[in-house]
Amino acid sequence: MAVNHQHLRAFHAVATDGSVSRAARRLNVAQPTLSQQLKALEERHQTPLFEGRKPPLRLTAAGRQLFTLTQKLFATSDDIDDLLGDSNDPTLSSLRLGSDCPIYAARFAKALRQKHSAMGIQVRVGNARETIRALGDAQIDAGIVSDPPGDNVFAYEPLYVDRLMVALPAHHPCARDIEFSLAQLGNERLLLREASSRTRAATERLLSQADVVPSDVIELHTRETIREGVAIGLGVSLFISLECPPDSRIAYLPLAERDKAHHLTGYIVCLAERRRTRLLRSVMETARDLRGLSPMMVFPGEVNRPPNGHGGAEVSASAMRHVEPSAATTIT
Repeated sequence: MAVNHQHLRAFHAVATDGSVSRAARRLNVAQPTLSQQLKALEERHQTPLFEGRKPPLRLTAAGRQLFTLTQKLFATSDDIDDLLGDSNDPTLSSLRLGSDCPIYAARFAKALRQKHSAMGIQVRVGNARETIRALGDAQIDAGIVSDPPGDNVFAYEPLYVDRLMVALPAHHPCARDIEFSLAQLGNERLLLREASSRTRAATERLLSQADVVPSDVIELHTRETIREGVAIGLGVSLFISLECPPDSRIAYLPLAERDKAHHLTGYIVCLAERRRTRLLRSVMETARDLRGLSPMMVFPGEVNRPPNGHGGAEVSASAMRHVEPSAATTIT
C-alpha cells in the first residue's frame, strides 16, 4: 500500500512541533485540514501514531519509529531541493524573524535582502523570552536572542558579543568620568526592564555578584521609555552598547569591572529540525556574514559551547573572529 507523501508531511510537522495548531501555523494550512490528513494516515495503515489528540501530544512506539524515518526522509528531500534548485533564486520563501535586538534585526533584514531581492521579510521585536516562545510556537522562522537557554529542540549560530554600559543623565556628577563602578549604583535609582528581559537578568546578576543594592528601583518595559527616563533624570540604567544611540541628554560609560560577567552573546536560533532547509541555511550563512559587525570578539571557549553552558544544544563549530572596538515591521 503506497504511502501518501502529503500525509507523511502532516505527521512529520505535528510530531516535530508537538501540536497540531503550531504545525498548522508553520505549514500555513487550516488546523482541521492537518488533523484530517493525520487521521487519514492512521486509518489507512490502521496504526495509531499518537496517544490521543490532547496536547502535549505523545508519539506511540510506531509513531516514534515513523518519526525517525520521516526526519531522514525530509532532510534528504531538502538536500535534493537544494541540489536541483537555483541557489540564486530571488524568490526564496519569505522569512518571519523575531529579535530582542532591534539593531541586529535591521542589519539582518538588509543583509538578507541583498542576497534575495524579492524575499518578503517580517520582523517581530520583543524580549528574549517572547522571541523564544514565538519560535517554539512556529510564529517565526528564526530569532535573534541574547544568551538563550540551551535546548536540543533549537540550533544556534553565534552572531555577536556586546558589553553592558551605564546610562546616566548628562548632568550627573559622573557623566564626564572614563568609567563607572558597580558599587556606585548603590547610591542610584535604577531603571530596569521587565522581569523576562535578558538585559535585566544580566544587570541583576552583576549586582548580586558585587553585593550591590540600588537605593531605589523603577520597572519600565521598553528601551525607549528607559532611555527617556534617564534623559530627564528619573534614574540610571544599563544597556548593551548597540542600544546606546547618541543623545545629548545621556552619557554612556563602560563598567569599571573587567570580567565577562557583563557580556551578552547574541545568537541566531531556529528549530534544529528545520536548519537544513534552504531558507534556514541562508539565514545561518547571513549570521556568519554579519559577525564582523560584532562590537566585541567572541571568546574561543564560547564558540563551541551551547548558550549558558547547558549541554546538548546544537551550536555551530565554525571558526569566528570579531573586531573589537513590541511591534512588527514588514519589508516587502
